[in-house]
Amino acid sequence: MNTTTLPDLNSCPPAAFADALRGIYEHSPWIAERAAAYRPFPSLAALRQALQAVVAQASQDEQLALLRAHPELAGKAAIAGELTAESTGEQAASGLDRCSPEEYARLQELNAQYGEKFGFPFILAVKGPTGRGLTRSAIIATFARRLENGIDLEMQECLRQVHRIAEIRLNVLLGVELRFGPQVMDWAEILGAISDTDEGLTCAYMTAAHQRTASQLAAWMRAAGMDTHIDAVGNVVGRYAAAQAGARVLMTGSHYDTVRNGGKYDGRLGILLPIALAQYLNERGERLPFHLEVVGFAEEEGVRFRSTFLGSSAITGRFDSALLEQRDSDGVSIRAALEAAGHDPSAIPALARSPDSLLGFVEVHIEQGPVLLQRGLPVGVVTAIAGSSRYLVELSGVASHAGTTPMDMRRDAAAAAAEIVLLVEARCSGRGSLVGTVGQLEVPLGSVNVIPGQCRLSLDIRAASDEERLAAVDDILAGISAICARRGIGEKRWKLVEADAAPCSPRLMDMLGAAIEDAGLPRFDLLSGAGHDAMEMAKITDVAMLFTRCGNGGISHNPLETMTADDAEVAGEVLLGLLRRIRTYA
Repeated sequence: MNTTTLPDLNSCPPAAFADALRGIYEHSPWIAERAAAYRPFPSLAALRQALQAVVAQASQDEQLALLRAHPELAGKAAIAGELTAESTGEQAASGLDRCSPEEYARLQELNAQYGEKFGFPFILAVKGPTGRGLTRSAIIATFARRLENGIDLEMQECLRQVHRIAEIRLNVLLGVELRFGPQVMDWAEILGAISDTDEGLTCAYMTAAHQRTASQLAAWMRAAGMDTHIDAVGNVVGRYAAAQAGARVLMTGSHYDTVRNGGKYDGRLGILLPIALAQYLNERGERLPFHLEVVGFAEEEGVRFRSTFLGSSAITGRFDSALLEQRDSDGVSIRAALEAAGHDPSAIPALARSPDSLLGFVEVHIEQGPVLLQRGLPVGVVTAIAGSSRYLVELSGVASHAGTTPMDMRRDAAAAAAEIVLLVEARCSGRGSLVGTVGQLEVPLGSVNVIPGQCRLSLDIRAASDEERLAAVDDILAGISAICARRGIGEKRWKLVEADAAPCSPRLMDMLGAAIEDAGLPRFDLLSGAGHDAMEMAKITDVAMLFTRCGNGGISHNPLETMTADDAEVAGEVLLGLLRRIRTYA
């Protein structure tokens, strides 16, 4: 039986179901056989979740057998033509059948090292996150990087790659054509090539790369049928108009600036995905009972001018005009940068929106963490954005000779800093959403044979509850003072950030959760530990956030940041489902 539709898979006998999915998991028919018991599946996403659940519930020996059923990349089986048809096609798509002698030798070396260390073959979805073939150099680089993992971590990564391969194969089997995901991934690649630097991706506020990125976003918005402009602070604003001119606005979007050497999806996913949805609605001639406004916020990261949320604070009417005189490392002010780019800083106050005009703000964002990845879920509903307290602390001791100063007579600033790091870790561990980090630690003019006389460190304390966060800050600051007094160390500190937590709207959260369940997936709620433009927007309207799974162990703010076209597709379906539900509220 040639079963190629989901209804057929739901209704056919169990043996036929298992036979139809025989090539989805390499030489492991038991996965489909067990998944048959979960039928019927309301969606392809639900089928994928069921298959993954079977593997997750399997014994470790069964999981290892699944991994060992996969071939080595460009290994002996490939040369002898012994691969399954699926593996042959996938390896060929990345040119692994056309390796140079040097590439082939390197792959054989890596295969041998990997097999000796882990006892199963290296597994990678060589079609990549977009569904297109990875380059051989990218495959080899990933292979070498993952050789550094521990066995438990690498086994879990291999299982995730197995599921990604199965996801791609299911799309082929069922003839699935994704509506939103590939477009979003393609656009992200185009934007990722526009950078302030030759290596990596850096897009700082009002640089040439920043302005080019804004122009490209505006062009895509116009092509999607949106009324588009770039405002006085640099926000790119596209409106997919409602049938009625006086309708209220549902706003969505995120930021398009990046950190230094950042990732392609942080912020930008939340702009590109709703543009793709607007394009879809426009092609269908479908209008919503509210204006759908997509905003590419000009600045959220604070890289160039050490100022965050410039774009969203202008929308909320909270832009601090004093910031216009703030300067970058070259002495250029924000005012001068705006004027050089053709913007009128005096027009920024007029960008403020009336809360009465807004239905709410919804931000789609990659998670930037591993929670969804570890749970095998493509999307999750954010409950709140954690509040944050940040400090810079400077410790002053006495620099003296490392060989002649007895241990009990030292005033070691670095030793005090080490004790502070452990204090932060102890105070913030095991307390729900509370987290604490010393992300910067510096010994100025340090020398190998000199006891450190100075040390600087940063503090970053976050929690979903402001009360919990502020209590931890009080305890940590008091603890720092006690450590310094006991060690004879001078202490100075500066508060850098004090941002309140932003709870998400229960009504919008429930709508997002219902849209996820409509897609055949379980609703899962999680906290955002990172700050987002939604924090600022929460000052004037209800907000909600949809997190999308982040690959590579949840790495973000890094060139290794990744996600998949299939996860972008799920996020698009959920966001579209939310728009349908808001119809009744508008």
